[in-house]
Amino acid sequence: MSPAPAVTRAEYCVIACAEAWRDDGEVLASPMGTIPSIGARLARRTFSPDLLMTDGEALLVGPDGTPEGWLPYRRHLTAVTGGRRHVMMGASQIDRFGNQNISCVGDWERPRRQLLGVRGAPVNTLNNPTSYWIPKHSRRVFVERVDMVCGVGYDRAAALGPSAARFHRIPRVVTDLAVLDFATPDRSMRLASLHPGVTVEEVREATGFDLSVPAEVPYTREPTALELELIRAVIDPGGARDREVAGPGARAGEGGR
Repeated sequence: MSPAPAVTRAEYCVIACAEAWRDDGEVLASPMGTIPSIGARLARRTFSPDLLMTDGEALLVGPDGTPEGWLPYRRHLTAVTGGRRHVMMGASQIDRFGNQNISCVGDWERPRRQLLGVRGAPVNTLNNPTSYWIPKHSRRVFVERVDMVCGVGYDRAAALGPSAARFHRIPRVVTDLAVLDFATPDRSMRLASLHPGVTVEEVREATGFDLSVPAEVPYTREPTALELELIRAVIDPGGARDREVAGPGARAGEGGR
């Protein structure tokens, strides 16, 4: 029997995204993007079985296809405004405190590039936990100051006061290089883990501000055999994950920190 293929960078990203929903309990999981969607479905099938994945009306469906619950659309916004939802959005720009921009690049009155628009980012970030997925970690995305605030970061949420920050939380930022969080005294961005094969220097070079880096940075955890089987054979047998993140296969211990 030939050995199983090495874990790919995309699969480490799936695991890192799935971990965003660990211990969330019975909440709406709203992943945006291929790898976050695979990650949320993996979490639902393994360590977070109570997740409901939807932005609107949906059924909670068991692994065997049997409906287990129903969320009518009229109840969706009630859940959202009560903090019972965890979104994973994208970001065209993000700064050290988690302020996110998906609207425009340059001065908003005369932008150099028009993007998606503000969309639901302010509501998402102030009403429920919001994580971010960034498929290409670069200085164009990780900037000192975003050109326009769409998603609200920790500094701005604090300035708005307790009522605005009641449900505000940014659990993690997952990229093709690493996992980042805001577990620092001033709520600035911190390097939480490296994907195997990536170094601290690579992450620093790809980040446009001074990143908080602990003395010891762990690697993103290895997927279990069951998780790999679910990713490869059940959830994403067509390999869509590898089209979103093209990276080398690597196992923990390869590459330096």
